[in-house]
Amino acid sequence: MSDHQPLRLHVPEPTGRPGEHTDFSYLHLSSAGEIRRPPVDSAAADTSDLVFALIRVLDDEGRAVGPWDPGLPPERLKAGLRAMMKTRVFDARMQIAQRQKKISFYMQSLGEEAVSVAHALALGPGDMCFPTYRQQGLLMAREVPLVDLICQLLSNERDPLKGRQLPVLYSVRKAGFFSASGNLATQMPQAVGWAMASAIQGDTKIASGWIGDGSTAEADFHTALTFAHVYRAPVIINVVNNQWAISTFQAIAGGEGTTFAARGVGAGIASLRVDGNDFLAVYSASRWAAERARSNLGPTLIEWVTYRAGAHSTSDDPTKYRPADDWAHFPLGDPIERLKRHLTGIGAWSDRQHEDLKKELEAEIGVAQKEAESYGSLADGHVHSAASMFEDVYKEMPAHLRRQRQRLGV
Repeated sequence: MSDHQPLRLHVPEPTGRPGEHTDFSYLHLSSAGEIRRPPVDSAAADTSDLVFALIRVLDDEGRAVGPWDPGLPPERLKAGLRAMMKTRVFDARMQIAQRQKKISFYMQSLGEEAVSVAHALALGPGDMCFPTYRQQGLLMAREVPLVDLICQLLSNERDPLKGRQLPVLYSVRKAGFFSASGNLATQMPQAVGWAMASAIQGDTKIASGWIGDGSTAEADFHTALTFAHVYRAPVIINVVNNQWAISTFQAIAGGEGTTFAARGVGAGIASLRVDGNDFLAVYSASRWAAERARSNLGPTLIEWVTYRAGAHSTSDDPTKYRPADDWAHFPLGDPIERLKRHLTGIGAWSDRQHEDLKKELEAEIGVAQKEAESYGSLADGHVHSAASMFEDVYKEMPAHLRRQRQRLGV
């Protein structure tokens, strides 16, 4: 007879359920300014302490402290604030349009705006981002025309992707925004491969790939880590830990008892764990990683600790699996409010300016939406001709497709 108890599996549970208060003590927070900033040429193993800490610059009073303070001028900070606010206003308007049945589907980035906006401002021209479906802040920071984005969401006759992509799966090559894919984690090997190609060609451009905490459980993610490490690819691997996949807590993907940043060090990649709701910390860590990549020092994995404040998508109801007021209690706060507090504290911003900017952005997005809807929406049926499904596939259309097109009468 065995002296051991029967074997059993451990199934992680979230630290808060509907009707309860979430215990956020699992986050392992650090005080603002206390985490060291290692030299850019540090070996991967020399960042092992940083994967369990949390790099922060803004303290509770909105002051920038510590070695990671990038010392950005007020105008640069205000540009970041504007892009974050623009992202949030855009999200809110498009969410309403989906409820009005003008758009089939939408995904907000509410609460995560700093992660993509600050990162975009830290990259250089020509650098290529391989995003997921929640990085619209990259596009806002790079001033991509709103009408083009809204036409893609509306799947109308001026949709630049001709209705071939699910709404929010943008593709804007000129803005360094690679085609987003609904197949989770596929963008990570693509990002590493693009970075390797840049190095093979002797270019100076780097890649930046994005993935959520849940998708790190996909095999593609681990394949990407291996190639990035072995070939020292000039790539930044961004793991956005917003605590939730579509309905499962981040612990199901392996975040319990360790961090997602620790996977990078384990794979031989320099890694950081950063407060994703701190605009200054995001910018500074992104610049550090970009400098490593551009200096042939290899890849960096960054875990951005943030929170998905809204639903996973318009087809999700988060109140079914987590407390409805979770975001109000998330200890890292609202990224927009935190940057606003900092700018106000240094005398570069005010409540009046903030309200005026919000009204300006609402008007700008409203005008763009009106123009985009003039080209049609799901509500009125103005979509691309059926003939477009035969285009952009073959250089010379095969005979059988020509016959099919003729039978359709298009």
